[in-house]
Amino acid sequence: MDQILDYVPNLEIRTNIAYSVDICTWYKKDTEMAKARHSRFDCSPGCAVEAAISLIDGKWKSVVLFHLMGGTLRFNELRRQIPSVTQRMLTNQLRELEEDGLIERKVYAQVPPKVEYSLSPLGRSIEPILLALKKWGDANIDRFGKPVKESASSVQEAA
Repeated sequence: MDQILDYVPNLEIRTNIAYSVDICTWYKKDTEMAKARHSRFDCSPGCAVEAAISLIDGKWKSVVLFHLMGGTLRFNELRRQIPSVTQRMLTNQLRELEEDGLIERKVYAQVPPKVEYSLSPLGRSIEPILLALKKWGDANIDRFGKPVKESASSVQEAA
């Protein structure tokens, strides 16, 4: 892990990656909620990066986490901020993020039902990484051939 982190130039980001991986390992062992996709990692070099990335891989997970950096959101608020995601896909991504401990889901006992999503402490620890990824994306957007969406930019300004 240390050899890989040597390539990350920013000390704060390097520390947060190591912290996130340590918390992830503790969370999996302590709660026994690890899914099969997280159990294939051993102690070989690079496995910590693979384990950390496996928590946020998926087409929409990083985007959901990025939007939740701006604060607590309800399901339909997330749907409006990510118009390309289907209801089913968003539901699945939120469920996996909750199972992995990156977000918290609060259900209010009322009619109609009210459910809010927010970042957990573990999810908050990924913020510097997501901000660094956004900064890198902004600097290299011309190479991707896709315009920056306003919704992603507005979350950064609000944060």
